[in-house]
Amino acid sequence: MAGAYDDRDGKIWMDGALVDWRSANVHILTHAMHYASSVFEGERCYNGKIFKSREHSERLIRSGKLIDFDIPYTVDEIEAAKIAALEANGLKDAYVRALAWRGSGEDMGVAAARNPVHLAVAVWEWGNYYGDAKTRGAKLDIAKWKRPSPETAPSQAKAAGLYMIATMSKHAAEAKGCSDAMMFDYRGYVAEATGANIFFVKDGEVHTPKPDAFLNGLTRQTVIDMLKAHQIKVHERVIMPEELEGFQQCWLTGTAAEVTPVGQIGDYNFDVGQMTQDISAEYEKLVRS
Repeated sequence: MAGAYDDRDGKIWMDGALVDWRSANVHILTHAMHYASSVFEGERCYNGKIFKSREHSERLIRSGKLIDFDIPYTVDEIEAAKIAALEANGLKDAYVRALAWRGSGEDMGVAAARNPVHLAVAVWEWGNYYGDAKTRGAKLDIAKWKRPSPETAPSQAKAAGLYMIATMSKHAAEAKGCSDAMMFDYRGYVAEATGANIFFVKDGEVHTPKPDAFLNGLTRQTVIDMLKAHQIKVHERVIMPEELEGFQQCWLTGTAAEVTPVGQIGDYNFDVGQMTQDISAEYEKLVRS
């Protein structure tokens, strides 16, 4: 399967039915398209098993509630939809995108309580998110845009609207020859990359930003548990920009990114060290177990 995402063979699950990939469309006056009233999940299926599938489905429902809508499907129904989409496309190793959104209806202003909520699941093959960065280390820009205060937007929702800042930051990074950007939060503290959480190593201990203004990723939580199981000290804390100079290793975590080493952030360089390599290898083993 290749080519533009709207022009492929296959099936997409939409509102309870499998529809032809090219026919999986919505009306131009869909509320989500105008006002970002949508939430989503990114998941990976390895050897026919979606890693932490149920946790993703639970978070999708929570995200909907955080932006003020109820998804009209249970966790079990979302799980069944994902399996149906994978089977219909004959995929065992795939990226899984579940998306819920306010559709078109009686309302077409900011408020849209009368509009129906829809759900879709699409699956496709997707390789390494950062290309060859798994061995060489990704190169990151430092974004000019910041993660907003949780008093501005619900930072624990995986809401489409929050990714507008990420898209702008990633485009600016790619224009400079980087593969992603590291973002600060509204206070100027180190936050995350555009779609992945960030970890640093210093003198055998791990430091990672406290997720109080950005999504506490499921992969992030998994990696912290792995580190603690190895008796590696993990500091979840405020990290100031000037501390970047003193860190020796760095990696990103996310469903798409998995565990990806970072070689450079702005003018700061990092080694793709032993701990980074070990955690990356262990995560690869875990998701396929």
